[in-house]
Amino acid sequence: MSRVKLNRNRVKLKRLLGIRARLALLALILVAPLMLERARSLEDERAKQIARAATEFSNLAQHSADAQLEVISSVETVLKSAAYIGASVGDVGRSCEILHASLPANLPWIRTLLIVGGDGRVQCSTNPIFVGLDLTDRAYLKKARESRDFVFSDYLFAKVTSNPVVMAAYPVSAINRAADSVILAGVNLDWMSKIMSNLGGRPGISAALIDSTGTVLAAPADQSTMIGRSLDSVPLLSAIAEQAIASDKAQGALSFVAADGSKRALSFARIAGTQSRLIVSIDEAKVSAAIDREIRTAYVQLGFVCLFVLLGALIAAEKLIIQPIETIAAMAKRFGQGDWSVRAVRQSLPAEFVPLARAFNAMAAQLGQRERELVATNDRLTVIASIDMLSGLANRRGFQSRLDFEWMKAQQHHSEMSLLMIDVDQFKLFNDTYGHPEGDACLARVGETLAGIADDCMGFAARYGGEEFCLLLPNTGLSRARDIGELVRAEVQKLAMPHSTSNHETVTVSVGVACTKPDASSRPADLIEAADAALYAAKHLGRNAVIEHGLGPLSDGTVALAS
Repeated sequence: MSRVKLNRNRVKLKRLLGIRARLALLALILVAPLMLERARSLEDERAKQIARAATEFSNLAQHSADAQLEVISSVETVLKSAAYIGASVGDVGRSCEILHASLPANLPWIRTLLIVGGDGRVQCSTNPIFVGLDLTDRAYLKKARESRDFVFSDYLFAKVTSNPVVMAAYPVSAINRAADSVILAGVNLDWMSKIMSNLGGRPGISAALIDSTGTVLAAPADQSTMIGRSLDSVPLLSAIAEQAIASDKAQGALSFVAADGSKRALSFARIAGTQSRLIVSIDEAKVSAAIDREIRTAYVQLGFVCLFVLLGALIAAEKLIIQPIETIAAMAKRFGQGDWSVRAVRQSLPAEFVPLARAFNAMAAQLGQRERELVATNDRLTVIASIDMLSGLANRRGFQSRLDFEWMKAQQHHSEMSLLMIDVDQFKLFNDTYGHPEGDACLARVGETLAGIADDCMGFAARYGGEEFCLLLPNTGLSRARDIGELVRAEVQKLAMPHSTSNHETVTVSVGVACTKPDASSRPADLIEAADAALYAAKHLGRNAVIEHGLGPLSDGTVALAS
């Protein structure tokens, strides 16, 4: 028994260690230790080189941060001087004259100086286009008044010019508590980028000055496309954006993997007195490119040695093993991509693979048939899921999908859209009088009428539920929508379907009309609600009527109905 068991184990070992596995093992035993030792030493040198580069660029980042601090400090000094003058002079006119004369020519990073009064409006400015501008909604202005200290804003856009800018603010109340004015300075972002020029033009180096929200304020000239963008939208820095912004350290270093898969080291330094940070990121691969080439060469040499050892076995095995497997794999891939007619040609395969090819062909035939049946079933289900089978129109689900699409389209093109909610008058009495089959026939005829009108006016008709229909009218104003609503009412009445329990003795409809111009503050449900309210009003006024409602903004920004 022990001999039989030993033989079985030997057979299993032979299956596990095939000829190619044995040759590969031999090559590794002979060559791998020497090559791996060389690669290990190169990896150590690579790590040291990256550490040296990280230290160098960390120092550069701190130097650049100090330069940015000097700029901000000079702005703070100018603002405090202007505030002292304003507190001592008191008169706005005289303060404005001094302000015009106090803009230093040797501080080109200050674009404009402004004085903002207690009402939040600019009283005077070195650039007259800003005089009278209301800045009460600016966060930096509120913060300066609350803290009574120097405030440096985040990235924002100027109200008059829409140009990107960073503002510095210093309240006069910091000197004279009775004063309510604030001195402002617009900081030139281009100049802040120039200060970072020593970080530009270096392969593998990304540098950015960001505000407290992670928006890039400044960057070297060759990376200027980052300016104004959020850090998490910059591919090379998005992976570390949250950590860099949330850190409360004055400076630090992190390692991460960028969106492109590259390993990067990051150094950051906070600009004292502000929430801004200077970030410098290093692509380790580019910094250590030379030694990486040596490491790759070592591994390539190891690979070539193994390749030559295995070459003989591979040549013999290629035709008998690899090619048949690739042939069957290629056919399986084509089959997976939807080519149901693909079949394995057994004549081109070794005899050992013929049973596998036969099984593959049988499986392909069965799966192809099942896939065709599944596609046909899914197509039918898709139609059923979005079509009302009684009226032939779209059902509520199909209508909602179309409404969402047209709403987004109208937002993009700033166009109007209208909605008609249509209800068959006293339909329950109609069903009770004539029976449900006649009721279904009535709804079918109303649906057919709406479909024709929708085709003529480029609209979209749907059955909303029960006896209620809707007609969506893209690019249609209220006046045109009202005319179409009247057309719907008249065309249904023209059908002359008897309705003895109705005051009009024929089937009629009530129509609610709503129109809006979609924007970010409104929702599709608001349009439905308005049209439904108009329909309710039409019912209340005696039915067989067309009533319109519009959507309008209130003073507090909410959306309401307006008749």
